[in-house]
Formats: sequence, structure tokens, C-alpha cells
Amino acid sequence: MTGSRAAFSPISQSDLRLPQMDQLYARSRLPQWLLLFTALLVTPLVWNQASAFHLFSWLGALALLAVLRQMLVRRYWQTPSQDRLRRRWSFFFHLGNLASGLCLSWVYIALTPLDNFAQQALTYSIAGGVSLCVGVLYATRFSAFISFLLPAWLPPLAWLLHDGSASSKGWATMGMLLFFFIVLTAVLIHRIMRQAMISNLRNESLLANLGSAHQRTEELNQQLTREIMQRRQAEQSLRDSHIALEERVRQRTAELEAATHNLRASEAQLSLAMEASQLGLWDWDLTTDKVYHSRLKPLFGMPEDAVPSMLEDLRPLVHPADLTMVRKTLVQHMKNKTHAYRMEYRVRHADGHWLWVEDSGRAVERDASGRVLRMIGTRRDISARKLQDEQAQLSATVFEASSEGIFILSPTLDILAVNQAYSVITGLQQQDAVGRNMLELSGSDELRQQFLHLQSMLNNKDRWQGEMTARRRSGESFPIWLQVTVVRNPAAQITHYVGFFADLTTHRQTEEQLQYLTNYDPLTQLANRRRFSENLQEATARARQSDSQLALLHIDLDRFKHINVTLGHAVADALLQEVAHRLSALLGDEHGLARLSADEFVVIVEHANCSETLGTLADHILERLREPMLIADHELVVTASIGISLFPATARDSLQLITQANQAMQHAKHLGGNRLQFYTPQLRAYSLDRLQLENQLRKAIEEQQLIVYFQPKLHLASDCIRSAEALVRWQHPTRGLIMPGEFISIAEETGLIVALGEQVLNAACAQASHWCHHGPASVIVSVNLSVQQLRQEGFASRVRQTLQRHNLPARLLELELTESMLAEHSEAIVDNINELQALGVSLSVDDFGTGYSSLAYLKRFPISTLKIDRAFIAALNDAPGDDAIVRAVIAMAHSLSLQVVAEGVETEAQLQFLKENGCDDVQGYLISRPINAEAFSALLEQNQPPRDLLDTLGR
Repeated sequence: MTGSRAAFSPISQSDLRLPQMDQLYARSRLPQWLLLFTALLVTPLVWNQASAFHLFSWLGALALLAVLRQMLVRRYWQTPSQDRLRRRWSFFFHLGNLASGLCLSWVYIALTPLDNFAQQALTYSIAGGVSLCVGVLYATRFSAFISFLLPAWLPPLAWLLHDGSASSKGWATMGMLLFFFIVLTAVLIHRIMRQAMISNLRNESLLANLGSAHQRTEELNQQLTREIMQRRQAEQSLRDSHIALEERVRQRTAELEAATHNLRASEAQLSLAMEASQLGLWDWDLTTDKVYHSRLKPLFGMPEDAVPSMLEDLRPLVHPADLTMVRKTLVQHMKNKTHAYRMEYRVRHADGHWLWVEDSGRAVERDASGRVLRMIGTRRDISARKLQDEQAQLSATVFEASSEGIFILSPTLDILAVNQAYSVITGLQQQDAVGRNMLELSGSDELRQQFLHLQSMLNNKDRWQGEMTARRRSGESFPIWLQVTVVRNPAAQITHYVGFFADLTTHRQTEEQLQYLTNYDPLTQLANRRRFSENLQEATARARQSDSQLALLHIDLDRFKHINVTLGHAVADALLQEVAHRLSALLGDEHGLARLSADEFVVIVEHANCSETLGTLADHILERLREPMLIADHELVVTASIGISLFPATARDSLQLITQANQAMQHAKHLGGNRLQFYTPQLRAYSLDRLQLENQLRKAIEEQQLIVYFQPKLHLASDCIRSAEALVRWQHPTRGLIMPGEFISIAEETGLIVALGEQVLNAACAQASHWCHHGPASVIVSVNLSVQQLRQEGFASRVRQTLQRHNLPARLLELELTESMLAEHSEAIVDNINELQALGVSLSVDDFGTGYSSLAYLKRFPISTLKIDRAFIAALNDAPGDDAIVRAVIAMAHSLSLQVVAEGVETEAQLQFLKENGCDDVQGYLISRPINAEAFSALLEQNQPPRDLLDTLGR
């Protein structure tokens, strides 16, 4: 019974020190990775709030601790097991814990802003969760747990208490409670782990006793064999002492039977202990690779009498993710770096599912060189425990992470637990809620009666849900959607009530906001299109019943899109808000004001029986809108176009009223804007004709109906034609030749101007190339550009391709720009102009003097020619001021080395004036009207200068 007594001898503290240290070092990397993971989560949260020095110092400290921890763990496992009990390993480990705890406390003290509750709550939750996880990992050794938790919690608690604010005291109170419960949890875990470790050591002691008993039996058998041999050899000589010898044999036999009985008793006790703990005993013979294993059926699904091979049968069953860890642990032990080993990993059962096993063992036999020959150990299925741990962790996570408030009540309605969402919604912290009665917290007799009624209903059914009124800590009542579930024991008695509730306040506010947004514009706070449609239908119904007249004013801001693109959406939105404010102040509540779209507003005027009154109202609106507005340091002057339609004078219903007002507004905008326009039947015909022309223009571009005419430019010094302006005409199949004034504006509005401009440029380059290569003379062709063309990226590249396609020298192409193009600060326009200059294409400014007339762009851009607008030429000799302007433009252009072209020359007096003042080229009806290419070729042949003049011009 000696072995039996030894098997149950008490385990001393010294026996536990090495396994505890091994467990701490085996798990010491994970806490450091958790701290680094905390750095990844916390750094983005406090990046804009914390001091850069504090933040980077903290990150550097964490990185240094991680490196030192890795080095310490590696050195520890390289140290023989007998040297691991030295005090320095415990000292370094606890010193690292102290530093890690201080790093974690630094998150609370120096990195988290105290004035940002949301960020504070998130950062504290991350740091607290990590400290909880690390504390649980260190719970096996209470000193390791304390060395980490005290520096991680006590400095932040002292810091929060020292701050003195209400929120800081609340955090400090909650931290102290959590610290208490974490310590309590660690104590419980420490006790459980200590008992499990003692149990394992006892099992290992039983295994050792079993081996010792077996060895002792072998020795007794060997001794008995020797004695029998000696008895046979000395039988003749000892025949006289036969009786004494038999007595001695009987005594020896009795001793052997007693030893065998003790061995069997020990085996039975071991078997019972292993059966109770569901341990499978294995014995691995490394010389044959055979494993003698009990409980093969439940662990691996193999027959109990099977003798599997470790390498061929058991190792392939280990989960691939755990194989490296298992191999490393075994190699460490086989190299005698560990006294024993214990690990948890997954194996595949014969039926295909994976189960977790806990494997403990050690080498019991080595050869002279230290090579392991035999190992003995135990395995047991811990899948249920793993699943229970995961489910418990998942349940706790769901409980705390749920966005709904959760509370658990006793049968007497005492609060047993609440989650974080409960505290957020009600304003009542967990420590203030747990332990109190729900009826006490209800705050009013009405709520208490509700809960009592609910309790009586739940006595007969196990679930209830519905809307109720709750009360926050501040006393504010708010609606909730409550679900309560009853928990009963096997005897059908109520043990708990579990409640889930959601705050409906935000939902109600969202419904109200959606209702508002359904009817009102969020930017201007005016009625939106939907609300306007309802108001207009109601107004038309009232007008029809009262036999009165109803007017609709459609207001559209002029050039609003340009402001939006140039100054940005923020300025445009502020402008719309100011317009809405002015309209609201001017119109008041008497008229129905609404915003239809971006820059479109409408006004419903009831009892509008006088057109003069409507005109006066529209004039007041235009006048009020024209007043300068100061928007974001920009002084803006905005004009508008107003269309007015009448019911029932012109419109029969509300839809027609809207359409007519829009048509009138479009016509006012077409006439230049900043005006009002009443709807007339003629506008409908005009709008239809314009719409038809737009559709036909698309077809004209596709079918190449556009043709190019050329208007000659006379060079005054040589009296020869050496350049021409390309002008587009539309050869309509039914209307005949249409002038550009009728369709260019349509092309600009619809975006067709880009395709139209490319056709004109292509046709002009083709004709210029023909004149260049086939005669009668080379001509510089000027082509007008639209700003939409010049805004396009890659426009200059397309011009280059056109020149290459028609083999036209770039010097024979001139592109005419307007002053507004040069004044527009667009990167695409600047890039295109610079690339066109690099190609060698000339650039001229058309209608100079009618736009911005800024000399800055003449200096900034590579302009070669200025064209004086026909308005100045037409007034020559009649208006002295225009004469001076023309002289000044010519002198200025020549001083800047620019050519000057005067357009609209129709009289000899105008021509003579321009010659006398040094104008370079002229064009107009006096020289020639725009003509087709054939007529222009004939004109060139008639206007060829003499050879000597050509030589002079060439020189």
C-alpha cells in the first residue's frame, strides 16, 4: 500500500512552482499581442486628440516591451527546467507585467480626452477589455495577476478621482467595481486552475508509482527466478533442509501475492480515477512507433484493442493549424528542455468531426545519448469545456454588445443584471441599478401599475411584447418597445424575467424628420415639389369654386450654374438660402412659395385678377434679387427670369399651369434674363418650334447637313486676301439655309456645340489643306471655338490629329476665342491653350472690347491677333469716342506685337479710317459676304497679287 499512499500524498507549493511558471511563460506572448492590438485600435481613436509625444512614446514603449518579452520567453524555454525555478525568471516576468500594466494605464491618463464621452467610453472599453483578458490569462499565478492589474488599474483610478469631474468620478467608481470583480474572478480562476494542476500532478504521481510498482514486480520476478535456479542447483545438497526451504518459498510466494494484490489495487484505483476523469492513458514506444492507448474509441473512433502508429495513424489526425504547436512542444520536451508537457489541440474523429483534447505526458526512458525511447501520458476530450467557454464568452459578448437594453429580474422584480445599453438608454449605471427593485426605479405610480399588470400577465404566459413608457434617471419619460421573457425551472416555477427594450425616441424623431423632409426642402426650409403640387391642386380647386383667377410665377436664377461651378457648392447653397430668405421676407405667408429644384422657385398667387398687380409683384421680386449679396467674402449680384401663367385664362388645370409658367420663364431667359414674361399662345408655338429645331439639329450633325462658308479678310498693306473666317451654315432639307443665330444658342444649351464645333473645325481644315496643296493660294483659316470645347481635356490633342489627318500646317489655322474664355480660371483651358501654342496654332481674341477687356490675359496667354467688334466699327466717324477707342486698341495691339482685325466693315469711309490708323486686316460686307468654298476659290484667283509684290511680302 506504499504506492497507494504515495499516490495521494499532498502536493507542496514547490511542486507547483515550475508548472505555474511554465504556464505563465507559455501564455506570456498573447497578452503582449493583445496590448499591441490595443495600440492598433486606440491610436486612430486618439490620433487627433492626444499629444504626439505621449502617443509615440506609448507606442514605442509597447514595441520595446513586445521585443523584450519575446527575448525573455525564448531565453526561458532555452533554460533547463531545474534552472527555471530561480528567482530571476519570476522577477523579470513580474517586472514586465508591471511595465505592461503601466503602459495600459497610460491610455486612461494621457491619451484619452476627458471631455469627449463617446471617445472616452470607447477607449476605456477597449483598454478595460484588454486588461480583463490579460488578467484572466495570468490568473493561474496570483502574483502575476496582481503585478499586472495593480499598475493597470490603480493609477487610472487615482487619476480619475483626482480630476474631480462628475463623469470622472463615475468612471472611477465603475473602475473600482470592475477591479473588485476582476480580482474576485481571478481568485476563482486561480483556485480552479490550482486544483486542476494539483490533480494533474497527482495523476503524474500515480503514473510514476505505477511504473515503480511494475519495476518492482520485475525485480521480484527476476529474484524469484534466481532463487529457483539456485534451489535446483543446490537441491541435492539442501535436501536435508527441504522443509525449511519450502517454508521459505511459501513466505516468498505470499509476499509476491501481496505485492501483486497491491499492484492490482493500484491499477484499479488508477483505472477508476482515469475513468472518472475520462482520461485516456497512452504509452508510446518510439523504437517501434507503436502507441498503446486506452479510450481509443471515444477519442479517435478506433477499436479499443488497436495499437496505432504515431506517425502513420495519429499524427495525420491532428488539425493542420495545431500541428506546428504540437510538434514544437514535443521537440522541446524531447530535447529535455521541459520536465513534462501539457497542451490542448484538435484531432479528427473517425466520423469526421473535430474534437479538442488535452494531452499531458513526459519521457520515461532515454538511451545513453539522451534520445527518448519511451513516453507515457494521458489524453482526454475537452470539447464540451471548450464549447462551454466559447458559448459563455459569446453570451457575455452579445449581452454587453447588444444595442438594446437588457435586464434580468428575480421573481420579486429585483434587478440582477443589466447591460451597457441599459445604462446608456436610462442613464442609470450598472452599480446603481443592480440590486434595486424595478418597481422602485419606475418613478411613478402609473409605471409601477404597468409593471405589476405585466407581471400578472406573465404568470400565465411566457412572453410579452409591446410599447410602454419608461423613465430616465433625469426624470424624463420616453417611449420604449419592450419584450419580456419568463425563465422557468423544471418544476415550471418562475426563476427569472429577462427583458429587452429599445428606445423609440430616435425612431419617433426620425419619423417626424422624414415627414418634414417629405414636404419641405432641407436647404431653404421652403415647401418642396411634393408640397407645392398639393398646394397648387388645392389652390386651383378653390379658384374654380370661387370663380377667381390664379397665377403661378416660375422664378429661375440666371447663370446660377456658373456660380455653382466657379465658386463651389457651399457658396451656391448659401446663395440659395439667401434668395429663399429674401423671397420669404418679400412675399410673406400670403403667397405659396416653394423650391422646385436647384435654382427654381415658384410662387402661387391666389385671386390674381389684375395683370398689372402681378407685373408689379414680379418687378419687386426682380429688384429685390438684384440687390448685392455678400456670400463667403464674395459680393454677388444675381438676376432672375420669371415666367407667369394664369388659371383659368390660359391653363385648364394645375399641370398645364406649371408647363406654361416654365415656357414663359424659358422665353424670358432666352431674351437675356432679368425680366418677366407672361405666357401667351405664341410662346407655345415658339417652344415647339425650338424643340423641333433641337431634335433636327441632332440629326443634322449626324447626317452632315452643316456646311462651312468663308468670309474673306483683306490685308490692307498688300490689298490681298490671305485669310478667312470659317462660318457654319445649316442646309436644312425643308427650311433651306439657316443662319447660325437660329441654332448656335440651341447647340450651346444642349451640349451639341462640341460635336458641331468638331465638324466645323474638320471641314475648315480640309478646305484649307486643299487650298494649300492644290491652289490657288494658301489661306489662314480662322475657326470660332466654344468654351465647352476648350474646357475638354485633350482638345489640343484632337486639333493636332485633325491637322495631321488633313496634312495642314499649323500656321494656316487660327482659333478665335472670346474674352470670357480667357477670364475663366480653368486648368483644362490653360493646358489646352499652352498645347495649341506648342503646335504652332495661332490664337485670336474675337469681339475685343465687348467683354471683360482685361489686359492681364493678353500678357498671360499667347494671343497673336485682336478682332475689334463690329459695334465700334459701325460708329466710326459718327461717335468720336468710338474713333478714339479703335485708335487706342490698334496702338495698344501693335505695342504688344499683336495683329489687329476689324470686322463689320461696310463703307469706304470705315475702310479709309482703318487704313490711316494702321489696322492690319479687315472683313465685312464691303469686302465680301460669307461665301462657299467654290466661290472663295474663284475670289482668290481674281485677287492674286503680282509676283514682285509676293517676293516683297516674302522678304
